[in-house]
Amino acid sequence: MSPSASAASPNTHEVIGACPHDCPDTCSMVATVQDGVVTKVHGNALHFHTHGALCTKVSRYPERTYHPERLLQPMRRVGPKGSGQFEPVSWDTALDDIAHRLQTIYARGPEAAQAILPYSYAGTMGLVQSESIAARFFHQLGASRLDRTICASAGAEALTQTLGSRVGMRVEFFAESKLILIWGSNSIGSNLHFWRHVQVAKRNGAKLICIDPRKTETADKCHEHLALLPGTDAALALGLMHELIANDWLDHDYIEQHTLGWDALRARALEWTPERTAAVCGLTEAQVRSLARDYGEAMQRGEPAAIRMNYGLQRTRGGGNAVRAIACLPALTGAWRHRAGGVLLSSSGTFPTKRNALQRPDLLAGRNPRTINMSTIGDDLLRPASPSFGPAVEALIVYNSNPVAVAPDSSKVVQGFAREDLFTVVLEHFQTDTADYADYLLPATTQLEHWDIHTSYGHTDVLLNRPSIAPLGQAKPNSQIFRELAQRMGFTDPCFAEDDESLCRTAFGDAIDFQALLDHGFCTIAQPEAPFAQGDFPSASGKCEFFSQSLAQQGLDGLPNYIPNWEPMGAQPEYPLAMISPPARNFLNSTFVNVKSLRAIEGQPLLEIGADDAATRGIASGDVVRVFNTRGSYRCVAEVSARARAGVVHGLGIWWRKLGMDGSNVNELTSQALTDMGRAPTFYDCAVQVERDSATPHASKQEALSAA
Repeated sequence: MSPSASAASPNTHEVIGACPHDCPDTCSMVATVQDGVVTKVHGNALHFHTHGALCTKVSRYPERTYHPERLLQPMRRVGPKGSGQFEPVSWDTALDDIAHRLQTIYARGPEAAQAILPYSYAGTMGLVQSESIAARFFHQLGASRLDRTICASAGAEALTQTLGSRVGMRVEFFAESKLILIWGSNSIGSNLHFWRHVQVAKRNGAKLICIDPRKTETADKCHEHLALLPGTDAALALGLMHELIANDWLDHDYIEQHTLGWDALRARALEWTPERTAAVCGLTEAQVRSLARDYGEAMQRGEPAAIRMNYGLQRTRGGGNAVRAIACLPALTGAWRHRAGGVLLSSSGTFPTKRNALQRPDLLAGRNPRTINMSTIGDDLLRPASPSFGPAVEALIVYNSNPVAVAPDSSKVVQGFAREDLFTVVLEHFQTDTADYADYLLPATTQLEHWDIHTSYGHTDVLLNRPSIAPLGQAKPNSQIFRELAQRMGFTDPCFAEDDESLCRTAFGDAIDFQALLDHGFCTIAQPEAPFAQGDFPSASGKCEFFSQSLAQQGLDGLPNYIPNWEPMGAQPEYPLAMISPPARNFLNSTFVNVKSLRAIEGQPLLEIGADDAATRGIASGDVVRVFNTRGSYRCVAEVSARARAGVVHGLGIWWRKLGMDGSNVNELTSQALTDMGRAPTFYDCAVQVERDSATPHASKQEALSAA
């Protein structure tokens, strides 16, 4: 049914929900329902952080829910792995066979049970439809555990080792800041509601500085843009520290009272002269000195300075250290004394979430299954059984993720998923790249069709999502699918019968007012306006820890340091360009790629390349180019663009492989190498070469983009 009923219908009402996607804004979303059909969604004007506005992507949510290619019945594979050939089956047939296959593995004992692996991430950020009944199910099985690292774990670990948790300043007070450093974030595209506060600050005289290898849409709107080389953020932060020390732009009292390890950090920072910093970062000495002066003198004048980081900057080898170094800066200048000063990467540590009650790790009953990193799934699906690895992966259950498109080194990921002996179940809305490799494809509900509850990593409100409509076709919530599998597996613990509304209540217990959530759709977690004005960091010492004893005990450097990329620009003559792969503005990871109205805006997979780099290769806008390295090759359309600095190209993603020119996407080129801490992927640490595809005639940009 299409969401097109008449607005005059008397059977119209509104339902308050929440945007489920991987974005710091976590908007309160209102669905208009007419005769049982959602006709539109809009932002909740009563929710301060949403302010009545949704991004372009989520405003098309009805188009996504009622998409003609929506998966609405269980499907069983009938062709070769990857062919995408399926036949419809009943739920009973699908679930009985899946349970039988899992039971066969489970019955061989605890070691064999680890041959079963869940694979999930942030297809929904909701606590119920992500890891509630699903986590209970896999804990009861004793399946391998998944290290969910693919987006944010390096930065999360860095914040924890520096501030004590994933915490920071409150986002609304950026509106009062007088200097805002937007570091590694294209806020206009990926954090729109934060940008609203920045605009208020700008109108009130704040200076905005964007620090990003790419000249993003956000950089266009800032007073200054520093296009540093990918992976050099820690060097720039240490260079700023050098200048803060040299010019005594420091808050000595705050450092003495509320930090740990200052003498050691001071000695390291003094090694990072403006000359050295500029050379490493690909900037000028004047840019380094000017940035330090802006930051240091603002605080000396008593004008609050704030830093907004995002997760792009931690997707290189030294990404964790970069976040650590940047997170130290507000303590040096005393910026935390002001409610409009400090740093924000994530607020998710603010929430009193009862994850153990939701996920029930006690169901492991003393078993200690191995952990497999989702970022190395390409290698791990190809590993044979061994004493060091354990059993080969025999069964894979994928939900809330599309690993064939989003995991690094995707040619290996494809090889792993193509194993005929790998039993794969995928819970999905659409037949994605990963779904093509499933043995069973199970139709999941969208956010408009189920209960859920959400935290945020950009503000401090809890949001409730009520279902707006009944599930379409035969779709079921993730939670219900795992309940029914648990029943067929003979799991009798009462926790598997807990319904979704009850799970929403379990998520926070008495820590929040659930009636307020029912009444308004959101409630705020109370916290101080300036949480670290008097120190009181949630670290073991209660201080901002420049030196981390925990890291030192792991054999790592206890101080933040600059760690060069695995693949530094120019280090491999045959692959002289550094490639980063930021998201296309109208996609969110691989979500929304199949929404035609959004894909039409993006055109085709695109590589931004600077004019000089294009000229030396005979490349013009609209040409099809081949981007390649030792891991693979990827064809896309070139755009000669001022957004790309010399030596750096941008492979905008993440397109579904099947919608690319050769059935591949930019992750054909990215590696499975991990970060310095947090075991995270290094998507933006990737050396490539680019050449014009000689088999393709020159075309205008519009011709190339419309060829799809």
